[in-house]
Amino acid sequence: MKTSKRKIMGVLSGLGALYLLVGCAPTSDQTQSPAAVAVAEQASSVASKRLASERNAYFGELHVHTQYSFDAFIFGTRSTPDSAYEYAKGKPLAHPSGFDMQLRVPLDFQSVTDHAMYMGMLPAMDQADSSVGQHSVAVAIREAGSPAERIAAFQSIFPYLRKQLDGPDDLLDLDIVRSAWEATVDAAERHNEPGKFTTFIGYEYTAAGAGRENLHRNVIFRGAGPTTLPFSSMDSMNPEDLWDWQDEQRAQGIESLAIPHNSNGSDGMMFALAQTDGSPMTAEYAAQRMRNEPLVEISQVKGTSETHPMLSPNDEWADFELMQVKVATVDASKPEGSYVREAYRNGLQMQQDKGFNPYRFGIVSATDSHVGAGAFDEDDYWSKVGIVDGTPQGRGSVPLAKPNADGSVYPSGSLANFDKWGASGLAGVWAEENTRASIYDAFRRKETFGTSGPRIQVRFFAGYDYDAGLLDSQNITQQLYAGGVPMGGRLQAAADAAPTFYLAAIRDVHSAPLQRLQVVKGWLEDGVTKEQVFDVACSDGGVPNAQHRCPDNNAKVDLQSCEFDQEVGAGELTTLWQDPEFSANQAAFYYVRVLENPSCRWSTWDAIRAGVAPRESLHSTIQERAWSSPIWFSPVG
Repeated sequence: MKTSKRKIMGVLSGLGALYLLVGCAPTSDQTQSPAAVAVAEQASSVASKRLASERNAYFGELHVHTQYSFDAFIFGTRSTPDSAYEYAKGKPLAHPSGFDMQLRVPLDFQSVTDHAMYMGMLPAMDQADSSVGQHSVAVAIREAGSPAERIAAFQSIFPYLRKQLDGPDDLLDLDIVRSAWEATVDAAERHNEPGKFTTFIGYEYTAAGAGRENLHRNVIFRGAGPTTLPFSSMDSMNPEDLWDWQDEQRAQGIESLAIPHNSNGSDGMMFALAQTDGSPMTAEYAAQRMRNEPLVEISQVKGTSETHPMLSPNDEWADFELMQVKVATVDASKPEGSYVREAYRNGLQMQQDKGFNPYRFGIVSATDSHVGAGAFDEDDYWSKVGIVDGTPQGRGSVPLAKPNADGSVYPSGSLANFDKWGASGLAGVWAEENTRASIYDAFRRKETFGTSGPRIQVRFFAGYDYDAGLLDSQNITQQLYAGGVPMGGRLQAAADAAPTFYLAAIRDVHSAPLQRLQVVKGWLEDGVTKEQVFDVACSDGGVPNAQHRCPDNNAKVDLQSCEFDQEVGAGELTTLWQDPEFSANQAAFYYVRVLENPSCRWSTWDAIRAGVAPRESLHSTIQERAWSSPIWFSPVG
């Protein structure tokens, strides 16, 4: 049975009303009673089980650095892969600034991804009696004290990392690197607990363009890692050489995937329209890229890479946690070629013009923590780089105790970007069980989603045989899989029939209620790519208007206390939807974006706790969100 366009409206599950009766209080999970949390968690459990009869939602982190990363060590981090995994499983971990970090809820999976270049070298350099301890760079790093001195020490090692030396590298000791890699692998194997907690062997490939454009990737292995040292940016700064290495490893039975991150800081290089050396893309290039990079990191501490107001001027929510400079610089990063949604659009164009699409990737989020512990919560945020930004003054949310020489009261120069960073994010997957094989297979089929920190569960399907009765079905996920494709899939046109989309989101009970469910669409029309955002389900009984927007639910935040409304919003949003502008002749992609009600940004929490006014140049509130992987529609012909 087909459902007509516009007839299917957003449906709020009855569980949403239950959430409103027991909504969380706002201050550090904060003032809500244990009884309220328990009831909300029970409601969430009921909703989750209904959506998980085939596969379960698991949340994890695929981007964590420990003392084995050169920059993390310089910034005071002394955590190890072992302690990072213990943190992920719920144990406290000491921050370099002296306080304890601890998760509210343990993670389901994690990969420690230290930089492959110079892995483990800094702890050795810190030992004066080691093979590298008396090198001049090692001495300078040991003597660095203030944040500014540590930044200078961090920069002093760049010529070695980038192989920009006048002579041979007299610092690198590959035996030290090999020992650190073996310890990383051993820790992952030691902490892997199938069915309970999954670890993935991984590392970061930290490439950059000639102008320091960010081309970083995290490499995640399905099972065992390589018997040799992992391929690093010291081997080549060209990501295509990394893919060659991955293919060579795959031929030996070692399966991996790479996940690009911080495309927002790539100055247009991450999603360029040519190969890295400027030559034209080919079908072989696209196939190799998709074989090795099926996922992309859409959000993390260094900003969100979904889209930019200059690229999506009609998207009211495009200005979200933007970091608009190249990584580790104060130089602007151009939007074109740097954001995920535009890459999806360009992929459609290339598919039409050239017959291939190198940008059909799924979505995850991560933190990129450099203290061995991700900060996912706005009200419990410690940023990323240890003692450099571990205090409100260091990260620019609270005035400095002593003004700068020019009279300014916030960090400047190379320390000035930390106020643009944020408490993000988490990778979500739909998998049969919490094991390496099952979760990795979810990565491969792109049945993944990313969040800006909260554990919002998102489901997304498209098919031709979904009808309104599906929403009340007790075996809903069985029917969804049987009658269509999940997020990450490709749906082929069926004559002139319009597909029906199923969307569902479940609130994180430790975060704000949900405000709206959106579908982001990109399509080809008359040879030109276009995009549009549709609100498709609204909280509080709202119905999208003719402009496809939900009415304002008037959710408020008290900036004196960070208390937010408990009387509005939803615990669950569910709907069936058809594209009112669908054409079977147009290639398209669709993905889900879920928005919470507004809540306090971390910088506002910092200001309140310090007893000062929130910094006027920063957003005082945030609408936490989640993004699904797309479903791609292939047109007739």
